[in-house]
Amino acid sequence: MLTMLSRMIRKVFGIAEKTEAPKKKNKKTARPSAKAPTAKAPVAAKSRNAGKRPAPAEKKTPRQKKEVAAAVKPVIPERPAELKIAPAVEGKMRFTDLALHKDVLFGVQNAGFEYCTPIQSLALPVLLEKRDLAARAQTGTGKTAAFLLAAFTELLNHPLAERKCNAPRILVLAPTRELAAQIHKDAEQLGVFTGLSKEVVFGGMDHEKQRRALNKELDLLVGTPGRIIDYTQSGDLDLSKVEILVIDEADRMLDMGFIPDVKRIVSRLPKKGDRQTLLFSATLDESILRLASGWLADPAVVESEPEKLVSENIRQEFYSVLRDEKLALLLYLLNHESYDRVMIFGNRKDVNLRLQFDLARFGFNVPVLSGDIAQEKRIKILEKFRTGEEKIVIATDVAARGIHVDDVSMVINYDLPERAEDYVHRIGRTGRAGHTGIAISFLCEYGAYYLPAIEEMLKTQFPSTLPTEEMLQLPAEVPGAKHHFEESHRRSGGSRPRSGARRR
Repeated sequence: MLTMLSRMIRKVFGIAEKTEAPKKKNKKTARPSAKAPTAKAPVAAKSRNAGKRPAPAEKKTPRQKKEVAAAVKPVIPERPAELKIAPAVEGKMRFTDLALHKDVLFGVQNAGFEYCTPIQSLALPVLLEKRDLAARAQTGTGKTAAFLLAAFTELLNHPLAERKCNAPRILVLAPTRELAAQIHKDAEQLGVFTGLSKEVVFGGMDHEKQRRALNKELDLLVGTPGRIIDYTQSGDLDLSKVEILVIDEADRMLDMGFIPDVKRIVSRLPKKGDRQTLLFSATLDESILRLASGWLADPAVVESEPEKLVSENIRQEFYSVLRDEKLALLLYLLNHESYDRVMIFGNRKDVNLRLQFDLARFGFNVPVLSGDIAQEKRIKILEKFRTGEEKIVIATDVAARGIHVDDVSMVINYDLPERAEDYVHRIGRTGRAGHTGIAISFLCEYGAYYLPAIEEMLKTQFPSTLPTEEMLQLPAEVPGAKHHFEESHRRSGGSRPRSGARRR
């Protein structure tokens, strides 16, 4: 009643109605008046849409999806209409002389090969007869192509009407990730016109992604023993349908302790005699032959002894230096020798990391290939090295057997390897595919003990050179040089080299 009376009195006497004063708004959150827009009006308008769901993306039609998928697939070259037959050369076997499937021969032609290497001439006729094989062959002799061409021919000549997913017909075991990746790459190249499916699995990569890749009708699977066992135990891989088993670099498998894993894998395969088994090794000593007898049924044994263990295209040099002088000599060579790509080998990971840190002080930002680096990063380093984006890499002997780059112009043994066989594998990274190369080895007070075994294997004696005083002078450090070490290894648990050890 009082409120109504008060309103009537105010209306009669023309008194304006008192309203409650609005609360002050925070200047930062107050919106500008709609009647008097300010420069901030667009921002205010945008803020009114904050928190709302964005408009749904335009849906692609099935045709558009196919076009996008086709755009990301690798380009497959057009198959030629006819095979080119290389001219006959006395003492050489042509691939077209063998009973290889035509689609396989087109892949060989696309890769630029015409004549077989010695190991291919010995192995391919045996493999095409579906016999088991134990072969002695060094890295880089063409053994990978030998077993791939024969295996592809067998699958194409005998297609299966019904297939099971996750069950490869060909299984290739390799001791290292790098070698497995290289075999898969060769398979993609040589099998480009076959239509066969090929996958590779190894540790250090996305486990789930690789698992999904197995869920299809799989023709060829390349992998390292550990990852193959992982998928067989989880039920994601069925090895009961394997028709061809390839054990590559069996000697390396033995050295790295993988033989128990290989035995577990073989136990899941069809028994020997019901499958074709191929074993390749750089040596066929008693221990390797004993393994072969358990896995192979009445095998043919072939040995391809190269005319020379080291290519004539490689010039070998040895420098006698003290351990503390090696860094200065290395820097001199990197600053004065002409090169496209250089591989530097050390015996231990800690020495390689220390060397990486030291090189960074003088302006060389060099990556290291070591076992504790994530596999994706290792692959990126190798690809950059192949394309020439990275000119120098530091590696251990594991990488020596897995890197296949044709134009490595110089190999430097910062540490001479403890095994003579590793010396051959290391310097074999240069002087490939008709290119010339140089292999330089440092003979320090420790490495000199390993030289006699190398000379005995290669049936030669190597003179050593004393570096000049100029070659042993450390150059000035580069101010503000970027240390690759900090990026590559701090996250993986590596520790920064102590300053007192920098000049080692």
